[in-house]
Amino acid sequence: MYESTTQIRVRYAETDQMNVVYYGNYAQYFEIGRVESIRALGFTYKRMENEGVIMPVVELYTKFLRPATYDDLLTIQTQVRKLPESYHIEFHQDVFNEEGRLLAAGRVSLYFLDKQTWKRRNIPDDLKAALAKYF
Repeated sequence: MYESTTQIRVRYAETDQMNVVYYGNYAQYFEIGRVESIRALGFTYKRMENEGVIMPVVELYTKFLRPATYDDLLTIQTQVRKLPESYHIEFHQDVFNEEGRLLAAGRVSLYFLDKQTWKRRNIPDDLKAALAKYF
């Protein structure tokens, strides 16, 4: 299993009138975690796009357990629990507060697509090789 963590601080603009993080922002928090987890492997979305691969989100599930509020320091834990073998990759993501309490849990599925044709393609070999070290 591959795992990485990223920290972010809740900005005022991400909260609602109750001083609670608006639920839609968790999709962005998950994206930050995914981007940074791929970066930790030595890759970037920009590099993959330049090499002709795009990764659209095809499924997003989130369970909200506790609120985050303005100025909280959040830790986003991102896991790839299964080595991708074809065009699909799934990230499991948890958001914790500074006390280590779980605030939200999510699962995000993405496809690897050819940038020109938008047809499914297998995971890039070099990304698969980088992930394979953890399985």
